[in-house]
Parts: sequence; structure tokens; C-alpha cells
Amino acid sequence: MILVTGATGNIGSALVKELHGIGAGPLRGLTRDAARAEFPEGVEAVEADFGETASLKLGALKSALDGVSSLFLLSRLGPDAEILDAARQAGVDHVVLVSSITVQTHPHLGPAAENLAVERMLRDSDGHGDGPAWTILRPTQFASNALWWADAIRAGEAVRAPFADIGLPTIHPADIASVARAALTEPGHRGQTYALTGPERITPRQQVEVIADVLGREVPFAEISRGEAHRGMAAFLGEEVADAVLDVTGGDVNDELLAVRDTVPRIVGAPARTFRQWAAEHAAAFR
Repeated sequence: MILVTGATGNIGSALVKELHGIGAGPLRGLTRDAARAEFPEGVEAVEADFGETASLKLGALKSALDGVSSLFLLSRLGPDAEILDAARQAGVDHVVLVSSITVQTHPHLGPAAENLAVERMLRDSDGHGDGPAWTILRPTQFASNALWWADAIRAGEAVRAPFADIGLPTIHPADIASVARAALTEPGHRGQTYALTGPERITPRQQVEVIADVLGREVPFAEISRGEAHRGMAAFLGEEVADAVLDVTGGDVNDELLAVRDTVPRIVGAPARTFRQWAAEHAAAFR
């Protein structure tokens, strides 16, 4: 049995479809609202909110892990120490963890340090001899972050973003799912840590141009200062996280962050998906 957490999210929904498509065996998707989950036929929906400690105390986590041999886990989805301890006690054999490339590119930032702490908990569990094997995925910026602009684009307003001409090797979430599928179902991935990127660097200005081309209409773009961007982001992300996001999206880039890697095609056996492909698949969100 494979348990996919975040099963209705950007990565989890794609992973559920891939695993179901290859007949990976019994499959369970964890979601906050099982009644609304649209899983393929035969995929078991389990309802629990890892962000709500109360639901864990009520046994939802233990129930979700019953009979599970492999776990797909998003770092910092909930109380990671409790989740990993429950996985160990449930006899989970393998955990595929989604962390962040910032663990290696910006380890001094708070969110990166938190992700590294989760990675260490997972590795230490295996090192004690009674914990699951592990595979760690460290993706870069998601293409789906462009959905932050959807409201403005639908309203015909300008997209306002800092660092307009700094390009990052943005990754399609489905490519993270494809690597996770390989790690969960194929040999040779246990004990491995993979940095994941898209096939090319793309700037915010270029992303908006691609979205405009897909929509077949003009989408205005306006570059703003880091300070202006921070004021807007801090309102819903908090001061520290807003600073960290701005560092890794242009304010403090380095060669390690900018590197385009061949990990996705090497593991999946197909080219990494482009930002244009993501935009075409999600055009409805911007209309």
C-alpha cells in the first residue's frame, strides 16, 4: 500500500494519477476533505489534516498509515516528528520526502533550516535500524507559483513582480510527481537525495509573456521593488518567510540555485516539462 499525502495538491494529485496509471498496487490518498476528492477509481480516500494536531490525537494518522508500506510525504505539512514516528511504528518501509533545493542553496534561511531538520529526522530514523528507508527530493521554484498572479490576470490588471529579469529553472510539479513515482516503484532510489529543476531558466517577465501567448491576449507586466513586494507578501506569509522567498526568487541568487539539472530526464526517461507546458495546461486559471 502506498499512501500519498497532499493527494489533491499540485504534486500529490499528479502522483496519484501516475501511480494509478501504472497499476502500482493498493493506493491511498490523504486529503482534508475525502468527500470532495476526485481520485481515480480504486484509490482509497482517507480524510485527515496533518496541520491539525487534534486530528492526529484522534487517531486519523494511525488509521491512514494502517497497512502502508511506502509513504509520500511533503515536508512541514504538519508535525513531522510525530508523522515520522507514526510511520516507523506502523512499519512503513520507505518514505519519499519532498524538501526544498534551498537546503543546499540557502541553508541559512529559516524555512531551509526547517526542511533540513525534517530531512535529518528521516535519515536518523533509518540510521537507528528500525525506521524506513528514504529518498529525498529537493525541487526548485514551482511553475505553479505563477497562480499568485491569476487574480490580476483575470481582472486585466498588470502582473506586479520583483526581479523581473532574473531567471530560475522553474519546475513543473508533475515532474516532481514523476520522480516520486519512480522512487516509490523502481529500485535504486533508496538513500538518494535528488535536486530537481526544470529544463531551462525563465524570468518572471518571460513567464508572463508565455501566459499572455497561451491566452492569446496582452498581459501587462510591471516590475516592483523588493520592498514593495515584501509589504504585500508579508501580509499572508509573515516577515521571515517573505524575506526568504524574495531571497530565493532573485534577491540572493547563486550558481547553485541557478543551475539547470538533468535529474528529471535521467530518472524519468523523458524531457522535463517546460513552463509553457504548465501554462497551457492551466490556462483556465487565468481566463
